[in-house]
Amino acid sequence: MLWLALPLAYVLYLYHLDAAGLLGPDEPRYASVARDMAHTGDLVTPHLWGQPWFEKPALLYWMTAAGFRLGLGPELAPRLPVAVMALGFLGFYWWILRREFGYTAAWFSVLILGTSAGWVAFSQIGVTDLPLAATFSAAMLLSLPWIAKGDARQLPAASALLGLAVLAKGLVPLVLALPLLMRGRFRDLIRWRVVLPFCVIALPWYVLCYLRNGRTFLDVFFGQQTFARFFSPELLHGQPWWFYLPVLLSGLLPWTPLVGLVARRHALRSDPRRAFLLLWFLFGLLFFSIAANKLPGYLLPLLPALTALMGIGLGEVENPAPWLAASAALLVTFPIVAPALPAAVATGLSRAALPVPTWTWLLPLAAAAAVWIVAHRGRRLAAVAVVAACTSVGIVYLKRSAMPEVNQAASARNLWSEIGARAGEVCVDAIHRNWRYGLNYYSVTPLPDCEQQPRPLVVRQTGGQPPHVAPHLAPAALVDRRLPGGIISPFRN
Repeated sequence: MLWLALPLAYVLYLYHLDAAGLLGPDEPRYASVARDMAHTGDLVTPHLWGQPWFEKPALLYWMTAAGFRLGLGPELAPRLPVAVMALGFLGFYWWILRREFGYTAAWFSVLILGTSAGWVAFSQIGVTDLPLAATFSAAMLLSLPWIAKGDARQLPAASALLGLAVLAKGLVPLVLALPLLMRGRFRDLIRWRVVLPFCVIALPWYVLCYLRNGRTFLDVFFGQQTFARFFSPELLHGQPWWFYLPVLLSGLLPWTPLVGLVARRHALRSDPRRAFLLLWFLFGLLFFSIAANKLPGYLLPLLPALTALMGIGLGEVENPAPWLAASAALLVTFPIVAPALPAAVATGLSRAALPVPTWTWLLPLAAAAAVWIVAHRGRRLAAVAVVAACTSVGIVYLKRSAMPEVNQAASARNLWSEIGARAGEVCVDAIHRNWRYGLNYYSVTPLPDCEQQPRPLVVRQTGGQPPHVAPHLAPAALVDRRLPGGIISPFRN
């Protein structure tokens, strides 16, 4: 399978990482903080455009700062370290599942997770969700021998990885790790050889950041960004309790039908490792569903547990053909999503227009038929590999067909390339925060607001359209700048 895994890894995780500029509100802000760290050498206090900024801990900033110090470009510096971490975790995932559940289950699970929509999507952007998912999941998986038979030899390594997870996203991984208590031997978890690696890795940055910034750090990081994020919807990410059900089903595409293979009572009762994986997933799903603020990426640390159960179940089901054919049929998602993706990224999925059906929507039926035949002949791994390969083709199709439009509709990269040479003449009017953060990232020094510092040219936005550059006309100057015929000259003083 290695002959297939290596090209899949490149196509899914490394190909066209910079096809679009930085997106959304978070990616340009995190990258700006990391670039400041790389420039100043201050690895303790995060600074966003000159001001201390305590929204997230330091792990992602350090990873991205290393990318900048290595000379990577403005898109690759934030994204390549995350993509490499995603690939590294998949290698570890295969190793640990092969040891615990066998060769076939390991390959099934790796191919399912590695080609699932959620895991691939969050490996392509420089945000904290993937670093948290990789470090936390590795810690939980290293605990499987202790869960199964009380073998505590790998608990110190698990503790160290849990420390990295706390550096990735604060206290959340400590809560998500509570299923470890199902083993009942709590004393094993509080021995010095287990606690010490966690403390050595997780605590120094928090202590240093507090000593340097005092109570402000505690109030913002723990008060606003940790506890308020869970209990209060004031951070504008409030969603109904069922929000994560469609997010989960979408994040598993095209493998969503295999969820039906997870809950097998006899296997769960006889194997504490499977019961632990299921509890890991269900407890995390409940925790995030109760929280006041909900975002799709929060579910990412739960996917490795669920896809492991899906892979194990696929290896044991008597007839895998209908399950895998159904997954292949869901490859129709790619031609459906491609034309709607730019608008969905720019303005939200609910505002994206429904695509017009085309003949390409029928191609997945041929893939489903081929997968059915291969699986029915007893070649399960080959059938899974066909679905994974077709998924990689779909990812390439999305990157080549949709990402240039996403770049135009949702990233400030092109806007900055238009105005960068005359940045001293430009101010910014009221534009959506995603565009403002992206523009601030590419300009390095944020452009001034037009209300505070008017300049000859203004970046403004109309409705849901991308911002554009226009002459900055003060109302009192309009009469003086009219040319014959009533035309307004942007060049006349």
